[in-house]
Amino acid sequence: MNKRQKGFTLIELLIVVAIILIIAAIAIPNLMRSRMAANQASAVGSLRTISTADVTYSSTYGVGFAPDLVSLGGPAIAPGASATCANAGLVDTTLSSSAAPMKSGYNFAYTGSNPFTGTLPPNCAAGVLNFTATGIPVNTSTGQNGYFIDDSGVIRYTTDGTAPTAASPALQ
Repeated sequence: MNKRQKGFTLIELLIVVAIILIIAAIAIPNLMRSRMAANQASAVGSLRTISTADVTYSSTYGVGFAPDLVSLGGPAIAPGASATCANAGLVDTTLSSSAAPMKSGYNFAYTGSNPFTGTLPPNCAAGVLNFTATGIPVNTSTGQNGYFIDDSGVIRYTTDGTAPTAASPALQ
C-alpha cells in the first residue's frame, strides 16, 4: 500500500520565505521614499497655507500680518462666534496650537518682524509688517529638505534638512 503524504516540505517553505524576504527588501525602501515625499509635500502645503492665511489676515484686519501662528489659527471658533485678530481661524489647530508645532514629520517655526504702528481696531494687538516661516524635518527619515517662506510668498529650500533662508534657492 502506497501512503501519500500531504503538505509542504521544509525546502519548499524555505524557498517561499526567501522569495517573500526578497520582495520585502525591494518594496520597503520604495515605501520609505514615498512616505518622505508625502511629508515634504505636506510641509510645502503647510507653508503655502500659512502664507495665504497671512495675506487674508492682513486684508481682513488691516494690522499687518499675524504676529504669531496662534493668532492665525487659535482654538476652534464656537458656533455663532466671529473670528478675531487674536483667533482668526485661518490655519488648522495642528499648526497653531503651540509655539513649536509639528505636522507630518516637520517642525514649523514662525517669526514676525517690524511691528505695525498704525491705528489698531478695538481688542486687536499689533500685527507685523514682515514674517518668515520654516519647516524643518524632525529627522532624515521624515524628510530631507528644509523649507522657508516669507512675506514675498516664495518658498525656498535646502536639500540637507537645515534651515533655509531668503538666500536659498526657490522651489520650482
